[in-house]
Amino acid sequence: MGSFDRIPIIDIGEINESDGPGINSIVRQIRKAYGTAGFAYIVNHRVAPLLIKQLFQKSVDFHSLPYKEKIKIELNELHRGYIPINTSTDRNSKLAVVTKPNQSESFIMMREADMNDPAVKSGDYLAGPNQWPEGLPGFQEILTSYFDELTHLCHKICRVIALVLGADLKTFASEFNPPTAFLRLIKYPPALANESNDLYGSAPHTDFGCITILAQDETGGLQVKNSQGQWIDVPFIKDSFVMNIGDMLHRWSNGLLISTPHRVKNCTGRERYSCPFFFEPNVNVNVSPLPCCINDHRPKQFESIDYGEFLRTELQTGYDRHAVHN
Repeated sequence: MGSFDRIPIIDIGEINESDGPGINSIVRQIRKAYGTAGFAYIVNHRVAPLLIKQLFQKSVDFHSLPYKEKIKIELNELHRGYIPINTSTDRNSKLAVVTKPNQSESFIMMREADMNDPAVKSGDYLAGPNQWPEGLPGFQEILTSYFDELTHLCHKICRVIALVLGADLKTFASEFNPPTAFLRLIKYPPALANESNDLYGSAPHTDFGCITILAQDETGGLQVKNSQGQWIDVPFIKDSFVMNIGDMLHRWSNGLLISTPHRVKNCTGRERYSCPFFFEPNVNVNVSPLPCCINDHRPKQFESIDYGEFLRTELQTGYDRHAVHN
């Protein structure tokens, strides 16, 4: 993590260019922002504001369902469905001693894959269908549309990140074919005045994937840690996403791009809703520093890692549903 006191803003309006001043400007801004803060707001992303508004409404609708309805689709072995409060804990955190579960509940979906999907046929980890709640018209359609839009956006961002690292434009194309991607609809209850300091909406952590794109409401609560140990607020900015780098992209870049610690503490007295989208490599990919990121001044910092096995370990450690009991 680097020295910063605010989160930069990057205009990605010309991300569709393959060459020229527009894309070159985006490359420069991403190199600077993600080499220091590891976080940035992205604007002019071209995801329709109406779709984002509909997504948040569907999140409110889902979380307003009675518990007995939500628990019918409790998180399964394919990591899809409802995650009740007090069932996920950041035990792998290297940033804090985390003993208490995160104070949030969520719905999670992944790429829809039926029995004829190649990933299902080959037995890929987590490949399969989603679970959907009953009695919420349009819920599946809105979430699927948003999931597809963000997948498309992340593929374009990966092309730019390849340029940032000095690699070929298509370097990451096969590594995300298809991607491992998660969309979560999270509700954070307001913290109580007498709650202990080690109780979080989301405990201090780094994201373990590649790219996280967050749509958040106006409540606030997300904080990012800088190199001075200060927690910097990430307030709501209209029509923006918050994008951060995860551990796998940090590894691919040989440490050039920063996976920055962050947390959520909802001290506003109001409920907080957020919709993070996690874009990660295919489960069959090995992640190792790119050759273009290794030189005499920056020797190789990481060994190759099997992403699917790494992901399995993270989920087994962090979620009661995946825990291995000896």
